[in-house]
Formats: sequence, C-alpha cells, structure tokens
Amino acid sequence: MNSRKASALAVAALVAGGVLTGGVATAQAAGGSPSPCRASAKACVSLSTNQAWLQKDGTTSYGPVPITSGKPGSETPTGIHRVQWKDADHRSTEFNNAPMPNSVFFTKTGIAFHEGSLQAKSNGCVHLSTTAAKRFFDSLNPGDEVQVVP
Repeated sequence: MNSRKASALAVAALVAGGVLTGGVATAQAAGGSPSPCRASAKACVSLSTNQAWLQKDGTTSYGPVPITSGKPGSETPTGIHRVQWKDADHRSTEFNNAPMPNSVFFTKTGIAFHEGSLQAKSNGCVHLSTTAAKRFFDSLNPGDEVQVVP
C-alpha cells in the first residue's frame, strides 16, 4: 500500500471514530478498546470470546453481551453477512417448531440472532439473552452489515 493511500485510510478511520489496524478501520468501543469487527458492521460477533455487540458510526453502541453459537458440525458461519429479514415470533420449521423470539436472520441459510440458551450450543444461530435479543431485533434492519469473526 502506498503512503498516500495509507494516510487516506488512517484519516478516514479517525474521522469515523475508529482505529486503523492492518489497513482496516475497526470499531472503537466506548471504553476505548477496539472491537474485532470493521467499523461498517452494525452487529459484531466474536466466536472466540462468545460475545456480540451493536455498533453505530464506528462506535460500540450496545454490548458486549454474552452469546452461544453453533455446536461442532453446525458452526456459525464467519465473515460478512447482511440482515435478510426479521420475525419477532418466529418458530423453527427445522427443529420441532422451537420458538426463536426476536429473530434477526443474517444469512440466506437461516442463521439468526435470537433469544436462546446461553449455556447450550446452537445449531448455528447466535443465542442472546431476552434483553439482548430484543435490543438486536429493534436495532437491526434488512441490509445492515453483520460481521462474525472466529
């Protein structure tokens, strides 16, 4: 990367309230520590720390909150995703009509944030507490970026 491009990225990251790490602007938490997700993500999930949070304008706006994610063989997919759709009263058609309150689907294969057990691993979804699931549901909209990091 040439110095002009690097300088432009650094300025853009600082203007957005982020931190420049390896050429990618990351979100800045209110307490000062950067999240592992890029600043453009509206929701961030860290599988290694079992945490998720919401971001606005490159700053953490809610969280981190505890999560559980996919069990071995049904891992939560990492990468950049987009919110596809939402359903406040969703029931699984795949798992015995199981309730999935405040579902925010962020893959085309049915992976979602939703209220669920914080002790048991999921079938790929990101389980949140009742309070956190409601906050994610109210804050995220179709098209919003979701980043899941290992």
